[in-house]
Amino acid sequence: MPKQKTRSSAKKRFKVTATGKIMRSRRHRTTPPGHLVKSSPGKRKRGRKSVLLAPSNEKALKQMLRMK
Repeated sequence: MPKQKTRSSAKKRFKVTATGKIMRSRRHRTTPPGHLVKSSPGKRKRGRKSVLLAPSNEKALKQMLRMK
């Protein structure tokens, strides 16, 4: 039986932590011409941080990444 392939798009956009949680990047750009450039520096810093994926999306994403 052939091996199952992971979704390349999901592989590039999400990271799995050592405990098995899934991290995603925040939306919106933080570099020009992004709209956050003119706003406060705190907003720009928050835009660069990764956050945990919502529990409602975890099952679908684990299937895309072929995790058990």
